[in-house]
Amino acid sequence: MMNREETVETLIKNVSCQQQGGDFVLTWHWGQDIPCVYVHKSLYGAPFDAGLIEDQELKLYTREEYKVHKGLREKAEGIGRYTYRIFPCRLEDGKPILLIPQGDAHVIHVSTGKEKIYYSFKRSGSWFRKQQTLQIRIFSEIPIAKDVLCYVKKEGSPPAHKDDGTQYPFIRDLVPGVNLLPEIEVRKKDVIRLFFTDGKKYGEMYELIPE
Repeated sequence: MMNREETVETLIKNVSCQQQGGDFVLTWHWGQDIPCVYVHKSLYGAPFDAGLIEDQELKLYTREEYKVHKGLREKAEGIGRYTYRIFPCRLEDGKPILLIPQGDAHVIHVSTGKEKIYYSFKRSGSWFRKQQTLQIRIFSEIPIAKDVLCYVKKEGSPPAHKDDGTQYPFIRDLVPGVNLLPEIEVRKKDVIRLFFTDGKKYGEMYELIPE
């Protein structure tokens, strides 16, 4: 395992990310006399302990490489959120020593885009009846866990958010392609809308689009 040390100095800061075509480019401000960094990438929200990082999880990136590529260039593959940690290094006998800073100045969270979820509602039954049948149709190109979405029913007007009405969970995961949910009974004045169960979390990963 490589040598590591803690530091109180802010040697890496102002980490930013810009999308460039099919890539995204990370840039940051280097502290004086920092010759290289170790870059660690993980899924957003995954548990992290700097003392437990395996050597193979780290990518060595030199100041010269940074200058040539004008940052760290990564392929924006798939859909998701990731956390990058840029650890400064010092050299000892020509070998890099990983420095573990305090705080989060060396950390950035990156989103590689949002997966689109298309949905529509189909009502059936006579308009003169008090009760009608409604079916929700959802299309996605990737699997979606059942706890990502919910639908909300409200009488007389559209629900403004997931707690504005009666909330119902999904009973099964969604598969790639068309998903037809079981039909439900609604009243004529009931209005149904789809929401993320956690707008802050899932709104970064998916986009809900009515058809």
